[in-house]
Parts: sequence; C-alpha cells; structure tokens
Amino acid sequence: MSMKHTVALETVFVDVPEVAVEFFEAALNSACATVGFFRDEATDMWRIEGVKQVGAAEEELATALLLASALTGVSAPLQRVATEAGGWLARTKANFPEQYVGRCFAVRGTHIDAPAVPGRITLTLDAGVAFGSGEHGSTRGCLRALEWAARFRPRRILDMGTGSGILAIAAVKLMHRRVLATDIEPWSVRVTAENAALNMVDRLVRVKLANGWQDPAVRGSGPYDLVLANILARPLCAMARDLAVHLAPGGRVILAGLLATQINMVLAAHRRHGLALERVLREERWATLVLWKKNGRA
Repeated sequence: MSMKHTVALETVFVDVPEVAVEFFEAALNSACATVGFFRDEATDMWRIEGVKQVGAAEEELATALLLASALTGVSAPLQRVATEAGGWLARTKANFPEQYVGRCFAVRGTHIDAPAVPGRITLTLDAGVAFGSGEHGSTRGCLRALEWAARFRPRRILDMGTGSGILAIAAVKLMHRRVLATDIEPWSVRVTAENAALNMVDRLVRVKLANGWQDPAVRGSGPYDLVLANILARPLCAMARDLAVHLAPGGRVILAGLLATQINMVLAAHRRHGLALERVLREERWATLVLWKKNGRA
C-alpha cells in the first residue's frame, strides 16, 4: 500500500485487552487510513494504532472511541505521536509473520517473498493492513469453519462485512466459486479489491459497498448457499431474520466476531428464524458458529 504524503501525519493508539480489540479497531478506522494491532506478550494487552493526517476527523474519532468504550466497558486513553509514513509500515511488517491456520491456509503479508508452503493455500495480504490478517481469533475461526463448509460445495457465496477480504479470497481459492464481498466502509471495499488482485482472484471476487441486507443487489443475488459474517454479536442478532430469508434451504452461515460468552445470545436470535447449530469453533476467547437452514421455511 502506498503511503506517500505531503501532509503531516500522526500515529494514534490505544492499549486494550483482547476482548475490546475489534471495537477499538473499528473506532480508529473511522478516522485512519490504515489501522493495525500488536500484542504485548508480557502484558497480554493489544495496541491498536492507526495513521491519520494531523487534525483530520477529530470529531468522528472522539465519538467512535466513546462508543467503543461504552460497548466494552474499557477505558482506553488515546495517545498520539508524530510519525513518518515508512516507520509505521516497517513495524507492521515486523509484527506480521506468516501464519498457518487450520489444515489448509497460510496467511502472509506482501513483505514475505519465500516460496509458498506446499500443501497449503497461500492468502497474501497487504502488510499495511494488519487487521483481518489471520492474527485475530475471529478470523482464524472463520477460516477453520470455511474448511468445514467447503465439503457441502456451496455455489452462491456472500461475505458480508468483508473487511480486508481475507474470507472472500479464501473461499474463492478453496472452492473455486464466485464470491460477493460487501462492506459498509469504502476503505474496506478498496482494500478488498486490492487484496483480491494481489491473490489473482479479482475476477471471482465481486466487491460492493453495501449496508448489509438493505442493499437490493445483495438481496437479489441470493438465496445463498453460504454466508460469511465476521461482524459483531449485536449486529448479527439484528440481521438474523434477513439472513434466514436469504439463505437457501440446506445453506450454511458462518457467524463470528463474538465472544464465547455471547454464543447463547447469537444462537437464540437465529434459532427463532429456523436456523440450527451445526458446529462451534473456539479460538481463545472468541467463538465461531456454523448454522444451517433445515428446510425452505425462514
């Protein structure tokens, strides 16, 4: 990702426990062009940091941080340092080693030029985009669940809330099917398109800016045999009815972005609309659910 700027840049960051990572990552994304996270092994805390223009989007950032704090109960003061474009990217690369996920996948940044690992599907992501790299438990759970879902040979696939595009790219490489990848954030749509091109699957990944099921094109492209939704627990619950309506009979959905303590809440919301639990996968504090639609009723 090119980071050539003629304006002053700053790095803004917060230190939070793992349970708050996704909330504060989303908050920094409201103002920053690039956001990454790094784990401190000694303290088990995560630093979420982003690069932005000095003085840009201050009101949006403050509001988003207040919301993240209210949702998590975590108070995390925002800190700032002046930065050069190359410095942040160098640190991101140093903290983004190749990772093996499940039986199938190897996730690497663009800075790694070693030969591909035999027997694994390589997913290459821009090293300047750390979130969605396979480091986070929700992403790892989704990739493992995708291996399971592939045995049912889904034809119509939707990746809702695609983020970096890692799940859409993984689905294409694993199952050789077209995938519709959507996100509410223009930044994510652009990054997903770039990552799809990096992995030479841009002809099979259709990327669209869309607000969930409200978009007519998303509704009209179903019913789906497989839906990937790595979002957050409460939005997943709110979309449960629409998901059930647009899921094909026998179709599967992979739900993630929820803590293990939120399993019952998310599961209850989807069971009310006729979806049944098939598998639960856990990655530390994070959980991934695989649900399926038993019949034609929603």
